[in-house]
Amino acid sequence: MWCNTSRSGVTITLFLKSNLIKTLLTNIVSTPNRKRVETGEMENGSTSTKKWGFRANPELNMASDNTVRGVLYMLLSKLDQSDTRPVIPLGHGDPSAFPCFRTTQIAEDAIVDSIRSAKFNGYSPTVGILPARRAVAEYLSQDLPNKLSPDDVFLTLGCTQAIQTIVTVLTNPKANILLPKPGFPYYEAIAKSCHLEVRHFYLLPDKDWEVDLDSVNALADENTVAMVIINPGNPCGNVFTHQHLQKVAENAKKLGILVISDEVYDHIAFGKNPFVPMATFASVTPIITLGSISKRWIVPGWRLGWLVINDPNGILKQHGIIDCITAYLNISSDAPTFIQGAAPEILAKTKEDFFLKIVNIIKEDANICYEGIQDVPGIICPSKPEGSMFVMVKLDLSVFEDIKDDVDFCVKLAKEESVIILPGISVGLNNWLRVTFAIEPSVLEEGIKRLKTFCQRHSKKP
Repeated sequence: MWCNTSRSGVTITLFLKSNLIKTLLTNIVSTPNRKRVETGEMENGSTSTKKWGFRANPELNMASDNTVRGVLYMLLSKLDQSDTRPVIPLGHGDPSAFPCFRTTQIAEDAIVDSIRSAKFNGYSPTVGILPARRAVAEYLSQDLPNKLSPDDVFLTLGCTQAIQTIVTVLTNPKANILLPKPGFPYYEAIAKSCHLEVRHFYLLPDKDWEVDLDSVNALADENTVAMVIINPGNPCGNVFTHQHLQKVAENAKKLGILVISDEVYDHIAFGKNPFVPMATFASVTPIITLGSISKRWIVPGWRLGWLVINDPNGILKQHGIIDCITAYLNISSDAPTFIQGAAPEILAKTKEDFFLKIVNIIKEDANICYEGIQDVPGIICPSKPEGSMFVMVKLDLSVFEDIKDDVDFCVKLAKEESVIILPGISVGLNNWLRVTFAIEPSVLEEGIKRLKTFCQRHSKKP
């Protein structure tokens, strides 16, 4: 069932939308109306030179082109519709369609109870309802030296709204923000839409994708407002050590910037390094933590995220950041109230065996992916993934006879093998690939098999 859903539920929907748009456009300018539109002739025979004052915002379109979804939709449009094999999705971090990744019944029952209680049918406060904020504070405080209060927590419409909120709040004339390369492109898309200058620091593949602090220091100046880290890593599948995070915090203090720590994959760690929240070092420098229930509970469609202030020294409050966050949320959308109503049950009562089961499946997938890629010609994996749901692999273009770059590779792979992989340029690294391995293990094995067949087909012949 997953395979038919993947192709018909996503791809055909896209084609239907595309065909509908084409039909509408054809009807608008169809003969005999086409000539009238082209010449400005009105129905009464008169002509008009009226110029309308509205036009689309081109910057918004350019920002959208930089998103993961935008690239994935492009790749889906390249699928060969005559190929009857199931589409294998190795490009998007949403395993919820696969039965082995179904969320816990505790979460499902909490949603049902929330709805049936009839207590959560109205608008919520723009910062979120108090019981949900308290539940998030308690959930995150389990791993922190300083306990959070509900006032430190702002609930958002998924982690994406949390990103949008903090990036918008920090935007000022001449300001710049430091983003990781490779990284999650949504940060850059939002920054560009806000006219916030973006500067990229490097992650080091030969050092388990650690932050290149030398590049951070070279980029930062008096107008730098923040740096972003993603831990566990998207797109690299790394997990930062306690020692490295401490260095990041100390360096940020020296530069006078805050650290935005994207922890949407919190606790999805299965290698040598345990997950350490960046807020452990909030006494060193202000930390803003972004997260959600989307990944750990495998419910990205429920759209409950958070933006959390970790600042025991009160620096962010002194600089008006907290008031500005509240003001921004006053003019934006809220997380669904009934999901907020279920949050205390979900966060407090989910059993550890559910989390362990999910992490074990993802770990199995990571091993399948890493070991399988070793036998694929032209693809190099610099380090074994240890967290999140992704791994970055490098293309050796010299192996191939007719592959120009990573985008060409992914387009041809989609067309010939019905396998979707994200080109590395989408996350900041040209001629790399981001592979999502969090899917049904048997499906992943088939995907790696098709990938190997594709690479062998396009390899230079001896």
